[in-house]
Amino acid sequence: MAEETGNSAPPTAPGADLAEVARLAGRRGPPPVHLWDPPFCGDMDLVILPDGRWIHDGRPIARPEMVRLFASILKREGDRYFLVTPVEKLGIRVEDAPFLAVDADIGPDAITLTTNVGDVVTAGPDHPIRVEDRDGAPRPYVHVRRGLDALIDRKTFYRLVEAAEPGPDGGLVLRSDGAVFPLGA
Repeated sequence: MAEETGNSAPPTAPGADLAEVARLAGRRGPPPVHLWDPPFCGDMDLVILPDGRWIHDGRPIARPEMVRLFASILKREGDRYFLVTPVEKLGIRVEDAPFLAVDADIGPDAITLTTNVGDVVTAGPDHPIRVEDRDGAPRPYVHVRRGLDALIDRKTFYRLVEAAEPGPDGGLVLRSDGAVFPLGA
C-alpha cells in the first residue's frame, strides 16, 4: 500500500492524459493555489473573454477539460491573474471576470449558481452577488472563490430579476442563505 504524502495533486499513471488529470482534480476540489507562491515566469498569451471563452494564441481552447484544469489553478493577486503551480506562475489577461455564471437554481431560501467551469456556489455571505453599473448597463457578478468572480450571464440575471422582491429603497433585492443583495432599480 502506498504511503500518503499529503500532496493535493491528483494521482497520475504513466501516460495519463491531461483530460484524465483534470477529471481526477475535479473530484478533489480546486488545488490550494492560495498557499502557493512560486516565482513569476512571465506572461502567456491567454485571455479570458467576458463571454467565458478562453483564448490561447488567438484560438479558443476547445476542450472543456483543459479550461476546467486551467480554472482550477487560477489565482488573483491585486488586479492581475495568474495560472500557478507549486513551481511556476504565469500571467494571463482577464477582460472582465474569469468565470461566467450560466445557470441558477432559485429556491425559497437559497440561490445556487453554476459557472461555465463547473463551480457551484450558493449566494450568501461567502458568495455575495453584486451589480455594477457600466455605461448605464447592469453588470451582475457573484463571488466564486478567493477573489475570483463570475459574471452572471443575461438569461440567468433575468431569472434572478424575476425572483427578486421590492427592497426598502424601492429597488429590487434578492435573498439567499440569510443575505440580502440589492439589484438596483
